[in-house]
This record gives sequence, C-alpha cells and structure tokens, in this order.
Amino acid sequence: MKRISAVPDETACSGKLEAGNWRLGSLQLLLPSLAVIVSCGVNYSFSGGSIPAGAKTISIQVFDARAPLCTPQSAQLLTETVRDLLQAQTPLNLVRTEGDLQYEGAVIAFDVQPVAIQASETAALNRLTISVSVHYTNKLEPKASGDISASRFADYSSTQDLSAVEAQLVEDISKQLAQDIFDKTLGNW
Repeated sequence: MKRISAVPDETACSGKLEAGNWRLGSLQLLLPSLAVIVSCGVNYSFSGGSIPAGAKTISIQVFDARAPLCTPQSAQLLTETVRDLLQAQTPLNLVRTEGDLQYEGAVIAFDVQPVAIQASETAALNRLTISVSVHYTNKLEPKASGDISASRFADYSSTQDLSAVEAQLVEDISKQLAQDIFDKTLGNW
C-alpha cells in the first residue's frame, strides 16, 4: 500500500506526477464542486425566468379595452402577444381558465400625444402610449401574486393618420409590454 504524503517526493518535483497522486488531487477538487452544484435548488429556464416548482399550466384571460381610444382588436392583439411570449419562454401549457399561473388585465391608457415640436410649433412626431394593469395569480406560491402595471410607447410621423399605422404600432408596443409582464412576474425583476 502506498502512503500519500503532503510533502512532495522527488518524482513530483521533477514534473512527473504519479497516477495515484493525480487522481487523488482531482477527486479532492471535484467533490466540493459537486456538493455545491447538488445543493443548489434554483429553477432555471432558457429565458432567464423562474417558473415555480410544480407549475404545469398557465391561463391568460383576454385583456379588457378600458381606455377610451383602445379598440377591442388592440386588446385582443395584446392578449395574444402575451400568450405567445409566455408559451415561447416557459414550458407551461396554456389552458382556458384556472391555470397554476393566471393573468388577467386591462388596457387602461391608449393615448396619442405630440412630440418633437418643430420651430413652426407643429409636431414632427406623435407618440402612441399604451398602459396596462395586470393581476397575476400564482396558485402555487400565493405570496408571489399581485398587481403590476406597465406602459410603453412608439412614435410615428405626424403626417400619418393613426388608423393607418395603428396595427403596426400596437404590435410593436404589445411585444414590449408582454416582455415587461413576463419580467415582472416570472423574470424576477
């Protein structure tokens, strides 16, 4: 039986490691690393979000169009965008109601304001701002449930009529709002 010593022998100092010493050294480094990795209980996903342990389903109700200028089509587009993003960034199955994670919300502001005023006191750009209020219910971790709000905007040329560019603007803003909703509920922001 070979005795292992903390004092290096001549062969170790000369650059020749014995196979037994190398294996023991590797094992001594590997065991603490494995202990740290195994003891961690964090739930990771590819999107950077954290899905509660045991969550399998998600339900997202159609957002209400409460803002005076918001059309039902705009609220529906926002709802579909949120559904698409959450399905793409989580392993959860979409169900009609009573998901492990539940979202319901409303478009509470849908406003157009002039921006970039020119010397002639006319606006070069208009800004469409959409604000939402969302109630998030986490049936598995009730303390994580709550109300959130988000607001995003997009600018467009004042020479264009809102009705001509509204669909594209709402689509762009909806993508940003959907990401905000994800970040505030599952992204640990």
